[in-house]
Amino acid sequence: VQLQASGGGLVQAGGSLRLSCAASGLTFRSYTLGWFRQAPGKAREFVAASSWSGGNTYYSDSMKGRFTISRGNAKNAVYLQMNSLKPEDTAIYYCAAGRPTTGGVSMSNQYRIWGQGTLVTVSS
Repeated sequence: VQLQASGGGLVQAGGSLRLSCAASGLTFRSYTLGWFRQAPGKAREFVAASSWSGGNTYYSDSMKGRFTISRGNAKNAVYLQMNSLKPEDTAIYYCAAGRPTTGGVSMSNQYRIWGQGTLVTVSS
């Protein structure tokens, strides 16, 4: 069972990046796929999540309107389009899979499978 995140890199403030997360080794039917991030010296925080069907999406208030999460057609992939990036978006971005309750979709302890993370650096 593996989640492989990619797409991170160095970008200037105001720029865009698209992160990808491919899931393998498990049938991810009914799994919610989400993105979390962790900046140096800070706690891991919720970014966005998508239900298995892609019909329900969830966002952190601070990223709503700038970030868009989507599921791949095969449902075993999830993408995070990040626009209007700011230096404070600099972090390691992790994708995760789980079956959180509706009220727990932003809680990292409700996701049991984690990818290795991809580093996003936004320069000012």
